[in-house]
Amino acid sequence: MESLVPKWHRELDIFHKIKPLIIIEGNILDVYQYPKDGSIDKGTILRLTEYLFYYFKDCGYETIALYDSMSGFYNNSESNHIERFASLAKANVEDGNIKAEFKGKASSAPMLIKNALSQNKSATAVIMNLASRYITSPDNLEQSEVDSFTNLLLASMNGKEVKTEKGLVKNILVMIVNKLNDLPAWLYIDNPNVKTLSIGTPTKGEREQLVKGENFPTFFNREIYNEDIKYYEDKKSELEKIQDKFIALTEGFSFTELNGLRKLCKNEGIHITNMSDVIDLYKYGIKENPWNTLDLDELKNAENDFKKRVKGQDAAIIKSLDVVKRAVIGMSGLQHSSHSKPKGILFFAGPTGTGKTETAKTLAEKLFGDERYCIRFDMSEYSQGHSDQKLLGAPPGYVGYEAGGQLTNAVKSNPFSILLFDEIEKAHPSIFDKFLQILEDGRMTDGQGNTVYFSETIIIFTSNLGIYTKDQLGERQPNVTLEMSYEDIQRKVKKAIENYFKLELGRPEILNRIGENIVVFDYIRPDIAELILDSQINKIFKTLLVDKKIDVNLSDNARTILLKKAYENLDNGGRGIGNVVESLLINPLSRYLFDNMILENASISIKNINCDKMPISIECEEA
Repeated sequence: MESLVPKWHRELDIFHKIKPLIIIEGNILDVYQYPKDGSIDKGTILRLTEYLFYYFKDCGYETIALYDSMSGFYNNSESNHIERFASLAKANVEDGNIKAEFKGKASSAPMLIKNALSQNKSATAVIMNLASRYITSPDNLEQSEVDSFTNLLLASMNGKEVKTEKGLVKNILVMIVNKLNDLPAWLYIDNPNVKTLSIGTPTKGEREQLVKGENFPTFFNREIYNEDIKYYEDKKSELEKIQDKFIALTEGFSFTELNGLRKLCKNEGIHITNMSDVIDLYKYGIKENPWNTLDLDELKNAENDFKKRVKGQDAAIIKSLDVVKRAVIGMSGLQHSSHSKPKGILFFAGPTGTGKTETAKTLAEKLFGDERYCIRFDMSEYSQGHSDQKLLGAPPGYVGYEAGGQLTNAVKSNPFSILLFDEIEKAHPSIFDKFLQILEDGRMTDGQGNTVYFSETIIIFTSNLGIYTKDQLGERQPNVTLEMSYEDIQRKVKKAIENYFKLELGRPEILNRIGENIVVFDYIRPDIAELILDSQINKIFKTLLVDKKIDVNLSDNARTILLKKAYENLDNGGRGIGNVVESLLINPLSRYLFDNMILENASISIKNINCDKMPISIECEEA
């Protein structure tokens, strides 16, 4: 496989010839494969400073010095470069280094660089490593810091061209920073002498080069590789599918992390066919991914189980299960380039009390064995401007930094879970920027700098959007009613959600990420209300019988009263029916049992419920 030259390297090839000051930012703490033959073998893994040393040496530079504020000037690869630099800069070498401060009264480093770059005897490159750490703040410089950067600016502007065996080259200063704005803005803004290069994480092509090239056998124990590769000798396409999956799942990984995966795969004795399992081991500390061990037969019959817990929402249940089934068979996000997105995204909309939260809990129980794996976030608690810090963690130096973020902590503890964001429209707009990244990339860096992965979660948003709208006077008016058909409710609610994200919030891209996964729940219709009422009554009576040996029966007359009151409260859905049961049955029954000291071993028949005056009471007969 041909060696792939990174984009930033190709830019360096162009701009080192014409720009005297190069600033390199981004993924600077990683390691890199040297892409060409020259002073060092092609494919050698190097730190950035080493990489740049061999690059400039291959370009014909005769004097290459590295600098950081702790070591001064040095060159650990070839010490004779520092001797030459000392001669050019008029400095003294002590123990192989040139001691020099960057700022303060004893500041000498910028002046030495200025001396070295302004001569034309030896082609010189100075590489200032960790330049983000030289000063406390780029926005509040001391005078000595201003002077130091001014000297660097003058050094780059006064740099000479030098004739070498490889042609004419320009003396050059390279500054390596985490972010461009770690430096004072006046150094680089509107400065035609400066070129900024950004180093990203390895591209797909670079990851292919690592995985499909000559390094592939080093991912495995030698005995395992020699045995496994025999099977793939005449199955090249099958091997390529395994490699392509690994390449896709490592999107966003640094070379350092990829090298860690390589070592981990080898140390754990993982076979070629299971190569991608090492990614779960690296991310979550597990080899067995729960998604790969689901009971598929149970999932096939899940629809009936859902209908027992969530009544009257057949269409919503089927659509929700479709997303899960798509995730299980590996078809989530096939239309997208990223393989690190969440397993599924659902947007539950519809009237209150219709089973949205209950559906999410049932999904968690079906997938992960316990509804506690449905982690709920009430978005009304994240309505303030700083709420993103509460959710994802405060940055260093801010209150709450040590605690981390509530969301990121939850996902680190339970990477295989349902994340339920309740009443999403109540969240502060800044939260949506974070959701966009999670939905698109499937990962987030918390305030402590840790990468948190969402690629094994299902994300569910719930919302009451579209149930009410505001008229011209700002008064709330029903947008949908119980008298409408489910099709009309679905159409009107979806349209209201679309208007909210596009027109009111001005964030159509969020709607695009959700796509066609909006699931509208219907009102609780009268026939379903009867089922829910009977289910709740039976649950109460069963509990009394099992726990207290108290057998309770409900007369047709009493049941009719409960059902009538339930019908009157259908706007509040199943929650409204529960409120009716609590106020008309549980409370008066509890009072009756307590007042008559019926604590166990009894049989009672409820003949009537008196709800015309307060307090509500019941008429009972004891067997």
